[in-house]
Amino acid sequence: MRKFLVVLDDSKECLNAMRFAAMRAKNTQGGVEVLAVIPPDEFNHWIGVGDIMREEARERIHTHFEVFAKWMRDRQGVDPELVIREGEPVTEILAQIQEDSEVGVLVLGAGTDKKGPGPLVTKLSKSSGSLPVPITIVPGDLSKEKLEAIT
Repeated sequence: MRKFLVVLDDSKECLNAMRFAAMRAKNTQGGVEVLAVIPPDEFNHWIGVGDIMREEARERIHTHFEVFAKWMRDRQGVDPELVIREGEPVTEILAQIQEDSEVGVLVLGAGTDKKGPGPLVTKLSKSSGSLPVPITIVPGDLSKEKLEAIT
């Protein structure tokens, strides 16, 4: 089974990336793997405080994931899996792709503001020629109808 790897974060464009991944998975009999990366700088505190913050971050991720997972299961018939990693986002995305041979496509959402498409799209598109899988970059302002037509 081919999996679409999609990154879960707090960005607005994440929604369209999730939709795209689920719709493509449904239409190609694939799967969805949702990756959330906890940056290391969130836990540079005393040991006990850092552990509490790490656990709170994991709880937020699980709650956020369940919203998308319910939609994927109910509307698309796709049961996504969640992977949580800690570290620098680009490094952890690449490590996940290397470690999971079933990942066939990386799906990223592109931001729509004047600052650019976002840090992940910017960094990963620069090295896209040497990545082990293709990247699909989903514009953040595509409508649901347009996404349905594309997928």
